[in-house]
Amino acid sequence: MLHRSTALKLVLAVLTFSALAFGQTARAQQSGAVNDQKAAPARAPRHDISGTWEPANGPGDGIQANGVKAMPNDGNPDHQLPYTQLGLATFKSHHALIGADQVLPAFYNDPRDKCEPIGFPRADFYNLRQTQILQNEYKVAILYEYAQTWRIIWTDGRELPKLVDGGVQVGKEIREPRFYGYSVGKWVDDTTLVVQTVGMMPEDRVWLDITGRPVSDALRVEEQFHRVDQDHLELTVTIDDPKMYTKPWVAMNKFPMKLQDPHTDVMEMYCSPSEMEKYDKLIGNPASGVDEK
Repeated sequence: MLHRSTALKLVLAVLTFSALAFGQTARAQQSGAVNDQKAAPARAPRHDISGTWEPANGPGDGIQANGVKAMPNDGNPDHQLPYTQLGLATFKSHHALIGADQVLPAFYNDPRDKCEPIGFPRADFYNLRQTQILQNEYKVAILYEYAQTWRIIWTDGRELPKLVDGGVQVGKEIREPRFYGYSVGKWVDDTTLVVQTVGMMPEDRVWLDITGRPVSDALRVEEQFHRVDQDHLELTVTIDDPKMYTKPWVAMNKFPMKLQDPHTDVMEMYCSPSEMEKYDKLIGNPASGVDEK
């Protein structure tokens, strides 16, 4: 039979050991919680997509050299677009340097060859690199790195212009088509801005992407800018052009972009006529096998 003092010592020892063990476990759990807190991304701000953004998978992801990201022109039957008869004929009249139907450099007829504005929505599908977004309560301005191009998305509650022959109708006024169209945006929730754009140039002035997919003056484009969290943005783009395609289709599906340091100095990136001319002289004619004379 244990002496009372011995029994008391055993009880105190057990209690002391239990307290130490509990303290170690609590500290470990607390440390894990702190680490989890550090790892968790900050929540997206409400109604705000401003900042300097870059493709999350690296700058090259925005080049989209095989055509629009979600439906590249790579010969895969799953990527065949739902062309109308006119759409297919128009596509075949476009001769691109890249894609399943590519031609030699001397024979391509991309409007970009003359350094024409690439227009919209091609601005989303061609060299989408560092992109600056500025906004206030009335509008959102998007500044693209390529060609130092910008466009305005109105968020002041105005209606989307109506498509009419020769352009768009704004109130009682008929306005001309624009390379970057007329854009109106609406916040559908705290972190998602949905933008509708109409009134772009027809197919003889712009292409949809570098592989020669066509668009017409009946084109309507929907963009969804969804800010996932503080540092990440997703862009989804849907094409609706009843002249060229039998149904709407998704050209870019949740394309990921990441936030850059606000002090980032975005580089210039231009189409230069003199550089294009130099390219044609050094590469275009020899590659075609056609005598320059």
